[in-house]
Amino acid sequence: MSSSHEQPLAAQAVAPASETLSDLPKRAIGIDVGGTGIKGGIVNLHKGTLTGERFRVPTPKPATPEAVAEVIGQILDELLSREKAPAEAELSVGVLFPAIVDRNVVLSAANIDESWISTDAAKLLRHLPGQIHTLNDADGAGLAEARYGAGKGLEGTVLTITLGTGIGSALIHDGVLVPNSELGHLEFEGEVAEKKASAAARERADMPWDEYGQLLNRYLKHVERLQSPELFIIGGGISKRSEDFLPHIKDLRAKVEVAALQNNAGIVGAALYAAEQTQLNASRGRS
Repeated sequence: MSSSHEQPLAAQAVAPASETLSDLPKRAIGIDVGGTGIKGGIVNLHKGTLTGERFRVPTPKPATPEAVAEVIGQILDELLSREKAPAEAELSVGVLFPAIVDRNVVLSAANIDESWISTDAAKLLRHLPGQIHTLNDADGAGLAEARYGAGKGLEGTVLTITLGTGIGSALIHDGVLVPNSELGHLEFEGEVAEKKASAAARERADMPWDEYGQLLNRYLKHVERLQSPELFIIGGGISKRSEDFLPHIKDLRAKVEVAALQNNAGIVGAALYAAEQTQLNASRGRS
């Protein structure tokens, strides 16, 4: 039996990207690698907002690891030259990729060159200043929404679904990210979900908005049966047209909200994740 001053194991546990981690620095840097552009910004971690304008550079063609790393370096140089940049001694940098990322190793390649597969992104970027941490792009956006946006303060499971070229997903439970959920790759009505229900699929099929809303409603019901979230957050560029499809999403147990942070969600989530991972590593005695 444990003595009275000992905490139970669950209370001692410190999970990645967990709200149990406190005393974060005021600022960190987030960088979001996309298929057409790579954008970064300085993030106020106390507010979940950008400090100054974000900085964007077109994604190189081809988007090989070396070419993308060079652009990330350019973005970092620009952001660190600003007056309110974090001090290098306490700098954390989060980088998001449109890919499955497991312990900084890229395991897939969507909208970037296939040479990324099996690349250790942290090693690739280790010549850059600060502590670098990498993550899937939808996970970064979902983490930001859960902490600062539409899911702020909500207990239980929050699922962010990003609708764009494909379907991204981020699974957050009690503020803790469970990475690489990849719910856009579920089988749905005989097809891979994102090939049928993404924003790009709607455009390819020239699908009317009401029909697309009904299709999306069926997809969310399918996901709800598997994950039972308290809240769905709908993100991606298509969220700007939410009034065209949200009225057709109904009869779900979960609430459905539109993403609040819009295009800055990825940058904010990347910075938050990086700062927490840096603190987590320090608590475990890692550099």
